[in-house]
Amino acid sequence: ETKDGLDFFYSQRNHAEKFVDFLTSVAPVRTKKSQELISMDIHTSSKSYKFTFSVELLPICKDDLVCLPIKLAKQIGNVAPLTLCYRVGTSVNLIDPNTLQTADVSTPIYWRSPFGALADVQELVEFIVLDIEPTGVQKGRFFLAEVTVARASDFGNEDSQYTVRTHLGGILHVGDSVMGYHLTGTNFNNPQFEALEESNAHSSTIPDVILVKKHYERKKKKGRNWRLKRMEKEEGEMLPRKQDKDRMDQDYEMFLRDVEEDQELRSTMALYKAQQAKKARDQMEGVETASMAETASMAETEETGADDVPKIDMDELLDEFDDLDVADDE
Repeated sequence: ETKDGLDFFYSQRNHAEKFVDFLTSVAPVRTKKSQELISMDIHTSSKSYKFTFSVELLPICKDDLVCLPIKLAKQIGNVAPLTLCYRVGTSVNLIDPNTLQTADVSTPIYWRSPFGALADVQELVEFIVLDIEPTGVQKGRFFLAEVTVARASDFGNEDSQYTVRTHLGGILHVGDSVMGYHLTGTNFNNPQFEALEESNAHSSTIPDVILVKKHYERKKKKGRNWRLKRMEKEEGEMLPRKQDKDRMDQDYEMFLRDVEEDQELRSTMALYKAQQAKKARDQMEGVETASMAETASMAETEETGADDVPKIDMDELLDEFDDLDVADDE
């Protein structure tokens, strides 16, 4: 693991090529190939090369705020330039929260004129839903609604209320917390956004707030009944600093929450049952049931709104191969 990237080493060239092909099939990437002569035998004319494949991932993630170049926005369906990224696959899937219009930016189109995200999830602000009125417009899992929100830090101040349109009308209710980008008074050092502000056709369409996702209150950090498999990695010569490690842990926790909240994302992954939960069931078969019931009862009385937190059904989880207790019949 290196700064801003990962290095993979393979003993065979075709293994590296297969990995590059896999990345190309799941994400918008740009690849480069180079080779270096390591050694040469002048007697047999045999040569040894070191092959290097450079793979660049696009710098846009799910829930990022994206400001498209105005020309590109017209080319991909005349979508509004200010959009949200709701999925990244072999192309970048964008949605206009004001109209539910979606657009796809394919890999060739993106790398022809690359652009970055206007803001990422680190800049999300918490808002409180004060009122919501569905418009009746639906597109897939998105429901258009007009919502009145206020910043959680300014709650109670009428001057800080904003009425906006959102694609989250199917899951938001009065009193819910929702994360969004607060555009009013924010300065973006972005050429696409500057062009949008100077445009006569689009400058008046910039909203005060763009809501991104519902915020679920998690008062306690509980152990999950599921886990993901991760590749073994080697640290560099210098171990990460404490603040860097804390940031990486926070990023991974946000990713796990996205997995819990997004069923579509979850369907592309293999989730396994936590081994410690299975061991506990084996050791405390009867006691654990009562303990879990008591814990659940305490959680219901102590934590309000805990039932709203998305949970992964046990039917979606896979057993570890080592835990299947498979025995050969003799």
